[in-house]
Amino acid sequence: MLRLLGHRGGKLSSVLTEFVSGSRRPAVSRLGGRSTYLISSYSSVSSLQPLWTDDENADVNWDELGFGVVPTDYMYVMKCSRDDTFSSGGLNPYGNIELNPSSGVLNYGQGIFEGLKAYRKGDGCGFLLFRPVENAIRMQMGADRMCMPSPSADQFVDAVKETVLANRRWVPPQGKGSLYIRPLLMGSGPVLGLAPAPEYTFLVYAAPVGNYFKARICYIRGFSTNKLGRRS
Repeated sequence: MLRLLGHRGGKLSSVLTEFVSGSRRPAVSRLGGRSTYLISSYSSVSSLQPLWTDDENADVNWDELGFGVVPTDYMYVMKCSRDDTFSSGGLNPYGNIELNPSSGVLNYGQGIFEGLKAYRKGDGCGFLLFRPVENAIRMQMGADRMCMPSPSADQFVDAVKETVLANRRWVPPQGKGSLYIRPLLMGSGPVLGLAPAPEYTFLVYAAPVGNYFKARICYIRGFSTNKLGRRS
């Protein structure tokens, strides 16, 4: 049994994950957890000087906001070696990253990603996330299949919270869109041959987005299956 952690009103509540016999997909039972997380304040461990003041808003035409890359202020980065565990990370100015040409993610596709959104509350007091622990669990499942170490649920959620608050001026007003959050986990160390990379990078960046489809409400057909399948 693998014990993970999820937030509940600023405190941690239990999320129990039990691996089903014959399957790597966990069956999750939640004990008093909440599906929506409120982010109002958070103490960042970063020593970076803010690029803006608290009352400054991003120069964006929210009414014309589409779904695409909009560079923001900060991204979160955390690294570890193959035989180690993730321990600490921090905020960096948003920008390009350096990768070895022989990195596992470039040569063998040893990388996974997640996606979630932060919404501004109607009263302007904080932001909302929907079930970020589910994203953390899914990243752990994918990392296990890809022979990668992964951040704990606590580390994942904390990194997301830091990224949202550091880029809070980019969160659209209520009803105008959301802040899309993209956590990445990749084999960033050099490797030649089919083997796990020697170093791994966990990175979280964000961008303000509008609706994925041009129409405000768009319905699509879907098919659900209970068979195991790898998803990013």
